[in-house]
Amino acid sequence: MNHKQRTLFAYLTAALIVVLHSSAARADVRLPALIADGMVLQRNAEVPIYGNADDGEKVTVSFQGQDVSTVAKGGKWLVKLKDLKPGAAAMMSIAGKNKIELKNVLVGEVWLCSGQSNMGWTIEKSTNAAPTIADAKYPNIRLFTAPRLEADAPVADLKTAKKTEARWLETTPQTVASFSAVAYFFGRDLHKKLGVPIGLIHSSVGGTPAEAWMSEATLKSNPEFQSVHENYARAYERFTAAQATYEKEAAQAKSEGKPAPRTPSRAWKPTALYNGMIAPLVPYKIKGVIWYQGEANASRAGLYYTLFPALIRSWRATWGQGDFPFLFVQLAAVGESSPGLTDNSGARKGWQQLREAQLKTWQTVPHTAMAVSIDYGDLDVHPPQKQPIGERLALAARAVAYNEQIVYSGAIYDSMKIEKDKIVLQFKHQGGGLMTPNPGEELKGFIIAGSDRKFHLARAVIEGNKVIVSSPDVPNPVAVRYGWMHSPVVNLYNREGLPASPFRTDDW
Repeated sequence: MNHKQRTLFAYLTAALIVVLHSSAARADVRLPALIADGMVLQRNAEVPIYGNADDGEKVTVSFQGQDVSTVAKGGKWLVKLKDLKPGAAAMMSIAGKNKIELKNVLVGEVWLCSGQSNMGWTIEKSTNAAPTIADAKYPNIRLFTAPRLEADAPVADLKTAKKTEARWLETTPQTVASFSAVAYFFGRDLHKKLGVPIGLIHSSVGGTPAEAWMSEATLKSNPEFQSVHENYARAYERFTAAQATYEKEAAQAKSEGKPAPRTPSRAWKPTALYNGMIAPLVPYKIKGVIWYQGEANASRAGLYYTLFPALIRSWRATWGQGDFPFLFVQLAAVGESSPGLTDNSGARKGWQQLREAQLKTWQTVPHTAMAVSIDYGDLDVHPPQKQPIGERLALAARAVAYNEQIVYSGAIYDSMKIEKDKIVLQFKHQGGGLMTPNPGEELKGFIIAGSDRKFHLARAVIEGNKVIVSSPDVPNPVAVRYGWMHSPVVNLYNREGLPASPFRTDDW
């Protein structure tokens, strides 16, 4: 073989290797980010295991004694494992033209944890962070954080977000500090009560409105939601102008050695986070959702009455696994507390309406529950005490998702009756009875009005399972409100230590 022939042979051989390698790569079974080492699968359910492969490629999944096969179609494949049981961590085998072995796989309860900054608020920034982190030694609680990704159309996998590697982590002092505090405390409490592994999928972004987490189809389904896109257009225009001003001021501050100005609040495009951080989680089997969001919608609280229920229904439709439990946190108090009659900050006048929208969602949408957090407010929009909130969500999960007969909510207004110069209020979720935290303490946070719609501070007393409200300034009362401001002073609880939700009996 001469030099020319040897050169040609080497070239053809190299080309053949490249072709064979490319062909093998295309033939490989490929998995989404959620189907990975350390994952938790939902117990006692049909659990989809899915991924990509060449058309016509046979794929077999083996786990817990089950061997389930399918043939890839359209580049995708999916099988369902049935009735999985909790137990020791095990290996899962996925075989096509290649073979993948997933290690340390658990079976238990899987929850999606989403919302804005109060869901994203980390343990290291929360009350009692140091002992919480030191105690975080729970190898059977697994943590998964979806990387932030905004997209114009639904994406197939979280791996589309290149900046962050999305993977399952065991709960340790090293992994837990930067995880969602509310999600962790919720999962830790469930783990202790249920005695099974817990998988927590955290997917939240601070400052985001509900519409950023909703599908385009859902936003188009109701003419009322057209204002969402109009609001975004105005917000984006304001942000663009503010950003230009910020850049000039920041440059001047830098040249003068002064601190940079505060960055302007950005505009969040409707559907962008649903497309990038919710759609790629489907069809991973979940037990339910916990949700902490609403602050970003408070300035447009009137729309939240329909927007929030639509979000819940759309997520359930997206997963296609029925009305899974959807548990959420009612907004906490924010800003300086006031025992007065009206808000002391007009900028936050929508917070009480937003809380009412959340309460009505619980009352009208099946398999939902609400954790009241009015007693854990803060001057800042981010109350640092997250453990009680996680625990209250866990109580709701035990009742709604796991059918325990327990008290999981504070008192919720049910009905009223006018008796001469008094209004008698009755409540649901009274538990062992109504009370104030300190015996003999007067009830706070009640106001009362007559037909003139002028509210006055009220005297309220607990009589048995009722609250009697009155005021010498209102001889003929027609309406009562409780905690009806952005940062109220309130103290009505049940004997299980759970606070009553703010409410109003009128619709003025």
